[in-house]
Amino acid sequence: MKNYTNPVIPGFYPDPSICRVEEDYYLVTSTFEYFPGVPLFHSKDLVNWRQIGHVLTSAEQLPLAKAGSSGGIYAPTIRYHDGWFYMTTTNVSGGGNFYVRSRQPEGPWSDPFFVAQDGIDPSLFFDDDGLIYFQSACNGNEGEGIYQCEIDILTGNKLTESRFIWGGTGGAAPEAPHLYKINEFYYLMIAEGGTEYGHMETIARSTNPYGPFVPCPHNPILSNRSMKSSIQATGHADLVQAHDGSWWAVCLGIRPASYPLRHHLGRETFLAPVTWTNEGWPLIGHDGIIEPIMTGPELPEVQWSRKEVRDDFNVPSLGLDWIFLRNPAPDSWSLTEHPGHLALRGTPVSLNDGGSPAFVGRRLSHFLCRMAAKLNFDPTYDGDEAGLTVYMNEKYHYDLAIKRINGQKKIIFRRTVGSLRTEEIRDCGTGPAILRIQAQRDIFRFSVEQGETTDVVVGSGETHLLSTEVAGGFTGVIVAMYAHSPSGEGALCLFDWFDYEPLDELIV
Repeated sequence: MKNYTNPVIPGFYPDPSICRVEEDYYLVTSTFEYFPGVPLFHSKDLVNWRQIGHVLTSAEQLPLAKAGSSGGIYAPTIRYHDGWFYMTTTNVSGGGNFYVRSRQPEGPWSDPFFVAQDGIDPSLFFDDDGLIYFQSACNGNEGEGIYQCEIDILTGNKLTESRFIWGGTGGAAPEAPHLYKINEFYYLMIAEGGTEYGHMETIARSTNPYGPFVPCPHNPILSNRSMKSSIQATGHADLVQAHDGSWWAVCLGIRPASYPLRHHLGRETFLAPVTWTNEGWPLIGHDGIIEPIMTGPELPEVQWSRKEVRDDFNVPSLGLDWIFLRNPAPDSWSLTEHPGHLALRGTPVSLNDGGSPAFVGRRLSHFLCRMAAKLNFDPTYDGDEAGLTVYMNEKYHYDLAIKRINGQKKIIFRRTVGSLRTEEIRDCGTGPAILRIQAQRDIFRFSVEQGETTDVVVGSGETHLLSTEVAGGFTGVIVAMYAHSPSGEGALCLFDWFDYEPLDELIV
């Protein structure tokens, strides 16, 4: 028996859903206002995961122009049926519930098939008799809860009216439905309590896919609420039976950095074993609790190669870690304009706006890590700037940048915390600068190295001021390279490389 460490996918990877195809496992998570949408992971052992692509890779599949902070893509579900992969989700900022499909998990995935059922967190269930059921969480004519209809999978058209099937056990926000047929029962598993510290997973069953559903007498079958644990807010789970017959669940959870409880890495993906009672009810984890160290599946371990610390931008496409804030402006970035560099051209959209700035970022996935980028930028006009941002949303971010102020090239360090803003300005020399960020559990430290000068600390910012408990929303911190030009005509900025180096964490 081998132990593994939770989370199995650290950082802002919430609302996981999983499916198995023979001895391969595939997992997707939410992306909200970030693009491309819905990262797709592959595993052979349920513990070690590597990203193999994104499901939504075009603006036609994923329009985000109207997506505000924590808008866009909510809670996907992935399923495999009859040679096709299906991913269903909600774009709350444009179009509602839809699904796409592909013969291969790496894609290409189809254009969206929209389903005229309200709500969020959709799921698909393919029954043995050929009927296909579509579930979502909404507040309909019969109250708040889970609604279901039958659909034509070739068109997305509804074949029946939407019907209320279960309202949960009384917790707030019954959502994230998944329907399974196991032996003679249909099991409907949902999340309740809201995606916060009271989060929990509950389940009910019936001999009919429309119910009536009888709740499990052991509900909730998963919750870390009120526990003295480094893992909190567990819920939004999905079940999978491994090819050795064992059962497992993936779910979201959070890891508060310190007390008072506040988390800034976002909601992460956790794994836990599932056991079944003699009466046929599942329990997730150890009596409904997920722990930092758990015993893993008895499957052949497959560890993927470790990611390189440095991305030197020497290939013509961005790595899968990189994401944009909404659909990127087509002329705002390039890997070919100056080969060996990521080139950003500032737009009038700043980090404080709700649009699409020149922004290429990656998730902060570790409490302890070092990040750095080499930037060559000679701003043309006053107000032009480029640098690194530690970004939660447009009202909460820390920025380290080169900026032109009153005709002079300067180093700035800025803290934006709600309506409060501080900005520290230092002289900047000629030539490229190395911008550095060191992340600790409770603080980010920012420094600059330029020319003959050694690394100079220019400021710091508390991690908890970028936490969900302070900043709100459903995302996690993104560390990004960015550029801003109020006129839209500023000089190109060139990032020669970007480093992301996780450090050993003694506390999980």
